[in-house]
Amino acid sequence: MPQQFEMLSFGVLMVIVALMLVVAFTVQIGLDQVLALIIAFYGIWTIVLAGIRTKNPEKYGRGAYSTLVMGVLLIAIGGAWFLLTIGTNPILAIALLLVTIGILAVATALPSMRQKPE
Repeated sequence: MPQQFEMLSFGVLMVIVALMLVVAFTVQIGLDQVLALIIAFYGIWTIVLAGIRTKNPEKYGRGAYSTLVMGVLLIAIGGAWFLLTIGTNPILAIALLLVTIGILAVATALPSMRQKPE
């Protein structure tokens, strides 16, 4: 029986959107900040989903590591966008994205460098 990750992810997205709309109207933040927070919080869910996929891998589905990387990138994009919307220096947002991409590149390259000697 296949896992229903798509329906679960859609439900989590709807909960995140609803919570961010409530936050938007109670805290009086802008729509662009709400969208940035939705992306960042959905990235957190994607990382949780990667943990679920580690324990229950699908035969032809996306791997857990790929899902984890996508979650980290969503958090970085949402965080950088949020930094831009609150008026910080754009260099900080670019630096956040570059550091995230650099860390992911190093983390991806390291396992291939640790090959067993023959």
